[in-house]
Amino acid sequence: MARMIGPVCKLCRREGAKLYLKGERCYTERCSFDRRPYPPGQHGKGRVKVSEYGKRLREKQKVRRIYGVLEAQFRRTFDHAAAAKGVTGERLLQLLESRLDSVVFRMGLAVTRADARQLARHGHVRVNGRRVNIPSFIVKPGSTISLVPGDAEKERVKKAIEVARSRDRAPWIELAADGTSAVFKAPPDRRDLEAIQPIEIDEHLIVEFYSR
Repeated sequence: MARMIGPVCKLCRREGAKLYLKGERCYTERCSFDRRPYPPGQHGKGRVKVSEYGKRLREKQKVRRIYGVLEAQFRRTFDHAAAAKGVTGERLLQLLESRLDSVVFRMGLAVTRADARQLARHGHVRVNGRRVNIPSFIVKPGSTISLVPGDAEKERVKKAIEVARSRDRAPWIELAADGTSAVFKAPPDRRDLEAIQPIEIDEHLIVEFYSR
């Protein structure tokens, strides 16, 4: 399985925005983006002028890196969004938020989407009682997502649940009292996503990028 490797803090610096890819570290003084808010490389500080194409490319790359999706998969997701009813940009974000790894992250079972992806890939997550080990699996409205029995006692899960208590809860996910299972009510609309998303996203630029 192809995946992104390397220091993820460089991705934040390259996109010029804090993408919260390192979990708790992004909220501390150790955050690389806060210390060096310019692109990596010896010419990073000198990059000022950005073309219209560059703006659209960087927005696409930013969203792709937020959700941890490789280019080919991101393009397929965009094509599905373009073929569906509704506004393409909003539908794209809804599909990304409907991915199993995103749902697990929003439930608070993982500190980052990368951790959520690993939980799913290693078979720790169930959808409607069935084990699903595909992070890109699209969760349908009304589905119940839960951990495999016993996994809630894992130290990494306990830590994630503790961290999640300080985050804004996703209103499109109905979390159980124990915090280890939830019902995915429906894909989020744009207002719900804006309310809890700490990163500003302009999905229209992505539509323009692929429509050029």
